[in-house]
Amino acid sequence: MTNIVVFGGTGYAGSAITREALSRGIAVTAVARDTSKLEPADGLTAAQGDAFDADFVSSVTAGADVVVVALHAVQADGSELKDRFQHFVDAAAAAGARLGIVGGAGSLLVAEGGPRLVDTPEFPEAFAGEAKSHGEVLERLRSGAYPGDVDWFYVSPAAAFGGYNPGERTGTYRTTDDVLLTDAEGNSDISGADFAIAFVDEIERPAHHRARFGVAY
Repeated sequence: MTNIVVFGGTGYAGSAITREALSRGIAVTAVARDTSKLEPADGLTAAQGDAFDADFVSSVTAGADVVVVALHAVQADGSELKDRFQHFVDAAAAAGARLGIVGGAGSLLVAEGGPRLVDTPEFPEAFAGEAKSHGEVLERLRSGAYPGDVDWFYVSPAAAFGGYNPGERTGTYRTTDDVLLTDAEGNSDISGADFAIAFVDEIERPAHHRARFGVAY
């Protein structure tokens, strides 16, 4: 049986990935500061702790096949994921696991050659800090700034992704590399459930190695 650990297991993306993985018979350890929101399920282990505590991360990921990081890039206290990310790489390497990251849409290009979505005038300023910080995690992974022999994948959702736009499960999605996907009307959407399908498909059938891919309708 495949075993995965999901950091941010009670968040919007993390909980969707957890549900999808469990539905496929994958064992999930869902990590959160407060696991009381988790409903008991076959194959689910709740692990309460601090994802920024390197010793805790090392302990909880022992024996994992895939380590999933579904965390905000900027935390409530102002600390940033990019500055604490090395211990996820270290833990995945020690476990011999793949490392999967739930990224943002802001670092996707609006067209070949750019600009990035976050650098366009229409991008909401309130989310710019989060988007730029998450984009830096990706750039550091690509440049090797986080040392470690780990097969990582980074998944960017559509532009309109989140609890404010949950959508429905359709079982369909398209993928892209670095260019934002839109539909015929110019909309860029993906439901939480369908994003999770794409993410877990990558876990079960690895196709992107040390690479980012985007998901949208």
